[in-house]
Amino acid sequence: MDNFDDSTIWTEKYRPKKFEEVVGQDDIVKKVHSLTRAMNIPHLLFAGPAGTGKSTLALIVVKELFGSTWKENYLELNASDERGIDVVRQKVKDFARTKAIGKVPFKVIFLDEADALTKEAQQALRRTMENFTNTCRFVMSANYSSKIIDPIQSRCVIFRFKLLEKKDIEKRVILIAEKEKLQIDDKTMEFLYEASEGDCRRVINLLQASSSISPNISIDLLNTLISNAKPADIKIVLEYALSGDFIKAKEKLLEVMLKDSIAGTDIIKSIQKEIWNLQIDNELKVKLTEKTGEVEFRLVEGSDEFIQLEALLASFVLAGRGVIK
Repeated sequence: MDNFDDSTIWTEKYRPKKFEEVVGQDDIVKKVHSLTRAMNIPHLLFAGPAGTGKSTLALIVVKELFGSTWKENYLELNASDERGIDVVRQKVKDFARTKAIGKVPFKVIFLDEADALTKEAQQALRRTMENFTNTCRFVMSANYSSKIIDPIQSRCVIFRFKLLEKKDIEKRVILIAEKEKLQIDDKTMEFLYEASEGDCRRVINLLQASSSISPNISIDLLNTLISNAKPADIKIVLEYALSGDFIKAKEKLLEVMLKDSIAGTDIIKSIQKEIWNLQIDNELKVKLTEKTGEVEFRLVEGSDEFIQLEALLASFVLAGRGVIK
């Protein structure tokens, strides 16, 4: 078993190498595969959540096109690190204007996290895509396609990736467990999927981290690695608040946050999930979910997390007293 000294080791080791190994994106894989077989692709935009196979599919396309010479014909840039206009004007243009090596008449530039490119850089990229179409194709990945300007979107074929389903995650987990000799039962598999929220990369990193402690992967072991509050603890907090005991609810919440070192934004997600397990009216659940969303927005904008969470608990107290109906 590999030593846990780099969280990317397993991610790279178990990255799919062929089109048929990519799970959960069957329609996209089928269409991209057919484009690649013709040895000619348009500009591509892969949009969707993290850990769903966007970068992996881009690599598979390049390796399928160029074979052993793929490294000479491929440039990868992470736009979150290099996202200014100078990068487009220098690195991208210099690579795009040179001729490809081999039978394929174009090179491929992969822009990871392209939605982090500045608007100025995107405008410069738009002209580059037009001017060097004969010698270069662009493949871009983005979490939010809406952050890519319309002129670039119109020049690309857009593929929208979806979060992976449980069966897709299980497929990769079973493969890794067999290769690494790990023991994972059904309940742990369910917990692992819920913790990942459809992000396969997160699953692999959790497996790597936990396997360095023990080959027997358990829920308790995973809980020590995940910065999520236990549902039972959050349920107690909310029940205290709904019963009108604000002081106990606040003390229990503070204990949960300090004991497990959980951030306010993670607490909010746990509260939002637990609301729907409470024995209260559905309409009240909707209103409390709306309150939770408001607090989450304020936390993201930089508000004090303790004050905002206490304000949220106050809303639950008022709901319990019938003030919020």
